[in-house]
Amino acid sequence: MQVEVCKLIGKAAKMKGKEKNWHVLQTLYWRGKAIDRHSQEYQDLLDRAYLAMFEQSESFRNALQASGDSVLTHMIGKTDSHETILTRQEFCSRLMKLREKLK
Repeated sequence: MQVEVCKLIGKAAKMKGKEKNWHVLQTLYWRGKAIDRHSQEYQDLLDRAYLAMFEQSESFRNALQASGDSVLTHMIGKTDSHETILTRQEFCSRLMKLREKLK
């Protein structure tokens, strides 16, 4: 099931994730392994996921490059890590870090 969920994008992915009550235990699972939402291991997983997207998607790299030196922000996401699997800061900081690789 996880493989199929990973193929989803946008709203379909968000809606599929709403079916899970990960926030009760603050635990997410990757490849059958439990990962504490607030651990370094989880942050490392996010880093690897975004790096893979960066390496595999030319359109992603082009979009990052097109943003120039602008400060990236995201107003829809949440700021409390207890309420979301990816906070605004986690999202935007990763994008800006990857953008630096293009310089």
